[in-house]
Order: sequence, then C-alpha cells, then structure tokens
Amino acid sequence: MREYLLTLCITAAVTYLLTGPVRKFAIVAGAMPEIRARDVHREPTPRLGGIAMFFGLCAGLLVADHLTNLNEVFAKSNEPRALLSGAALIWLIGVLDDKFEIDALIKLGGQMIAAGVMVMQGLTILWLPVPGVGNVALTQWQGTLLTVALVVITINAVNFVDGLDGLAAGMVCIAAAAFFLYSYRIWYSYGIEAAAPATLFAAILMGMCLGFLPHNMHPARIFMGDSGSMLIGLVLAAGAISITGQVDPDALALFTGSEKAAVHQTVPVYIPLLLPLTIIAVPAADLVLAIVRRTWRGQSPFAADRGHLHHRLLEIGHSHSRAVLIMYFWSALIGFGALAYSVNSASMWIVLGVVFLSAVGLVLLLLPRFTPRAPVWAERFVPPRYRRRRRTPEATAGAVETAVPEPSETEERTPVVAGATGVNGATAIGPRSRLGKGRKVRI
Repeated sequence: MREYLLTLCITAAVTYLLTGPVRKFAIVAGAMPEIRARDVHREPTPRLGGIAMFFGLCAGLLVADHLTNLNEVFAKSNEPRALLSGAALIWLIGVLDDKFEIDALIKLGGQMIAAGVMVMQGLTILWLPVPGVGNVALTQWQGTLLTVALVVITINAVNFVDGLDGLAAGMVCIAAAAFFLYSYRIWYSYGIEAAAPATLFAAILMGMCLGFLPHNMHPARIFMGDSGSMLIGLVLAAGAISITGQVDPDALALFTGSEKAAVHQTVPVYIPLLLPLTIIAVPAADLVLAIVRRTWRGQSPFAADRGHLHHRLLEIGHSHSRAVLIMYFWSALIGFGALAYSVNSASMWIVLGVVFLSAVGLVLLLLPRFTPRAPVWAERFVPPRYRRRRRTPEATAGAVETAVPEPSETEERTPVVAGATGVNGATAIGPRSRLGKGRKVRI
C-alpha cells in the first residue's frame, strides 16, 4: 500500500507542478478556442491540460518501475507498456484536437487504433465470468472487439461529461478511488497477482486527477481538453479491462461451503462485470441520452449541444459549484455502493444505506424548485439567497420595478475570438470590468 500511495503522490505532484507552465504554453500557442453557444464559461480559457496529465502518468509508471514490489508488475506483465503506448497515441490525437479542432470521425478512428495497440500488446479481455454459466473463454476476435468497444465507450463517456469546471477530473477520481479499493482487495486479500496492474493503473489515475483539480476547479484557470479527457478515459478503461478479463475467477477459490454461502461468496467474481459500468454510470447515461436526443432531432450523434446532464442541472437553477457537487455525489454513491455490495452482499444495511442516500440525492436535485427562508435569528448563518428580503419604507414608496430580460436558452452567445494577443490573466482578453483599478492578474 505504501508503494501505491507513493506512486499516487508522485503522479499528483508532477501533474500539479506542470499544469502552470502548460497553461502559459497553451496561451502562447493560441490553444484558446472561441466560446461556443453550448459552452458554460464566459471567457476564453486555455486548454491542453492533458499535457501535464500525460507527463504525470509517465512519472507514475517510471517511479513504480523502480519500486521493490511494484517492479514485479512490469516484470511479469506487459500491461503497463501497453497502457503507455495507447495513452501516448490518444494523447497526441487529443493535443491536435485541442489546437486544430479535428473531425469527430478522425478522433473515433484514433480511439479505435489506440485500443488496438493495447490489444496487440496483451491488454485485452480473455474471458468473462457469467453468472449461472461460469467462466466463458472468448476467441481472439471476440476479445478484441469487446476490448475496443469498452475503450471507445469509456473515452467518449468521460469526454461527454467534461462540460463544467472540475467535473470530469473529479468524477473520474471518485471512480478510480472505488476501483482502486476493489482491485487492491482482490490482489491483497486473495493473493492474485493478476490484479496488481489494475491496482497500479487506478492509483496513477487518481494522482493525475488530484494533481489537475486545483487548477481546474471553478473558476478554472485551464481546461484539460480532449487531450486530458480522452487520456483519463483510456486509463480508466485499461484498468477495467485488466481486472475483468485477466483475473481468473477460479483462482479466488470461493466455491466452498453450503450453496447459500457460495452464492454470497462468489459476488466478487461477478462484480468485475458490473463495477466498470457503475464507475462510469453517470457519464455513460449522459452519453446514451445524448445519442438518442441528437438522433431523434435528425442530427449527427457527434453534434454538440447544451442538453447534457450538467447543462440541465444549471437550467433547473443549480449554481455551477452545486451542479458539480451533485454529479460527484451520484458518482460516489454508485461506485462505492457497488464496492460495498461486493464486500458484503448479504448485508441489508448496505441496501438501505444506498436507498437512503439516493433519496437525499433526489432532494438535492429538487432544491431549486423551492427557496426556503431561514428564521430571523438564523439569517446571519445562511447564504443570502435563504434570507428574507426586506425593503425600507423609502424604497417601497419610490420603487419602480423593472424587469430585466434574461437570455433565452436557445439564444446563441456571440463568439469571443481567442488568441495570444492581449491575454491578461487566466481567461480574459483585454480588461475586465470586475477587476478594480490597480489590481493585477497573475499569469
């Protein structure tokens, strides 16, 4: 565990320290696309944050290769090298897209090639544990197609959810934490060395996200761009493929005791089928809804719009930060709920806890539908929006209410041309009215 934590910390530190210089490079290189109608941010913001994340990944793998216990992962398995090869390819495609906006079909082809590169080096699904059937071996073509499909779906699910400051990095970090605990339990508790690569991938992925999040939280100073979102999606998929298709369920030796006990004990065998889906459940749901919505309207499934889950949370009335926290909550509930069920599937308290937290999540979703007012004695302890509005007699006598029209949801914003000239601060071009005179913004 200490070596995994050291790898995580080194990855996070390298990613964090490199993000600042990468941001300056992105501004100079002009990797600041104009604001589109579907975007939430108001000012052009540099991208290419995936550069720092990729070097964090390289640093994590390099450190792990020189540690006593983790070195065995590189000696006994080719999966870390397969991950690095696929990650380098998908990262290059993402960097080109952040700078030049390449076509969506070209990106899709690049994702499939990156997945094929990993398959050629041994990172593929060899068999599937099917409940009621047992261990089903896959042919080479079946394993390849299933691996490529899982990689492409995971990459695009993470890419689709990358719409708010800190959203994609935080959700993937939560998913990686749940996945790390599960794979570490399989590796340490059952002594299965085949689960070690997936545990290493999850630790490195957490470090990449944690190192980038301080720069990406609202208001974001830099975006990860497609170079970052596709990269962390591929690393997440690689861990899921490794633990699902490489660990032999028969090696767990759980089929002992009574039939009822065996049913509960074999839950860890079948959880790999579900956990890769649960950790991307929210992004995958957003991906499916986006494809259905766009196809129903007669648009291309790759056509961008403002109908994603995070856009809908903003339309309901949630603030930017609260919308991100709500998405965090549901990701953690699904991921750690599946993890808790894999540990003790016979406990009714786990099911009741998940149901209770789901009810809490629904209440949080409906908060903007009503605005509770705090009592007078508690107004100083709550945000201003929950305080009772008071109007002085003078204001009441001479007040003339004027309605300020709000921008329509369908109204497109005027694009702001981005470039390196005149850039001042993180995202501004030219002076900003909200900054006082004499106040400087650090680059």
